Amino acid sequence: MAALLNFPTAHCCNSQAHPAITNTTNLFFNTPNNVGTSCSSSFSSLNYSSSSKLTLKRSTRNSFITSNHSQNSSSSSISPEISSDDKPLRIGIVGFGNFGQFIGKALIRQGHAVLATSRSDYSEYCQQNGIEFYNNIDAMCEEQPDVILLCSSILSTETILRSIPIHKLKSDTIFADVLSVKQFPRNLFLEILPSEFGIVCTHPMFGPESGKNGWDALPFVYDKVRITEKSPQERKCQQFLSIFEEEGCRMVEMSCEEHDRHAAGSQFITHTIGRILSHLDLESTPINTKGYETLLQLTENTVSDSFDLYYGLFMYNVNATEQASLIISSS
Repeated sequence: MAALLNFPTAHCCNSQAHPAITNTTNLFFNTPNNVGTSCSSSFSSLNYSSSSKLTLKRSTRNSFITSNHSQNSSSSSISPEISSDDKPLRIGIVGFGNFGQFIGKALIRQGHAVLATSRSDYSEYCQQNGIEFYNNIDAMCEEQPDVILLCSSILSTETILRSIPIHKLKSDTIFADVLSVKQFPRNLFLEILPSEFGIVCTHPMFGPESGKNGWDALPFVYDKVRITEKSPQERKCQQFLSIFEEEGCRMVEMSCEEHDRHAAGSQFITHTIGRILSHLDLESTPINTKGYETLLQLTENTVSDSFDLYYGLFMYNVNATEQASLIISSS
């Protein structure tokens, strides 16, 4: 087991990001040669303390809501109430692949205007679905959307965020993301964005496959990192979050730190076990047990996700190294 669970340094953007990584080299499957090449500067602007925790730069201004949540986060209802007089939001999606399109459909269903930009050309899809597509991010930002929603990969997030012409946006623009890790994008937002920009870190705990039949009771985690209280920005934030509540999601307000602790013990472990199983070439048999069917489904679900996602779950969650070490030590 230990031989299967060694993690990469050669393709890491910065092998010092996780001190424990140097003790777990040579990934249990061959790391694709292109992994990590898109994130050459992904860790360049973040500082780690000796305990490998991210050094945070949080605003201390009282006029901002910050993520000082209870350790026992629970489902919550979005407030204040959204008025029918509120104008629909203009939401700019950056990264319009499968997940961006998946989220975009819900935004349209809830009556909001969706703008999109991506490396690939989705103009035909957008034209068919009532979405404004822009070939470059500068052109989209000139339209000054209320919310910029990053639906990029974990590995490309910093490069994309630094390329956004924030001087073209309104001063109360809200930035949000849907990454599977939360402290990493939060710290980037706090470092790069002007202090008046709003920040909401979110993680829909589902995707195009698990959410294809609706989002009822599916968890949606969010952290209002920096939103100006009693302002139009706060109302726009509530409008944005209410989209997911109206779609039936179970709204879970949770700090980015707590999210990453839970995710390391659930999402990362799930993907790790699924990828280990994929190397065993498991096949369905005429006498499958329910447990074996579950393992086959787990394998199928995890390997259908990109390696970049799995790589990001490990490299960009400071809690993942500990989980990997526990698995290795128990083998």
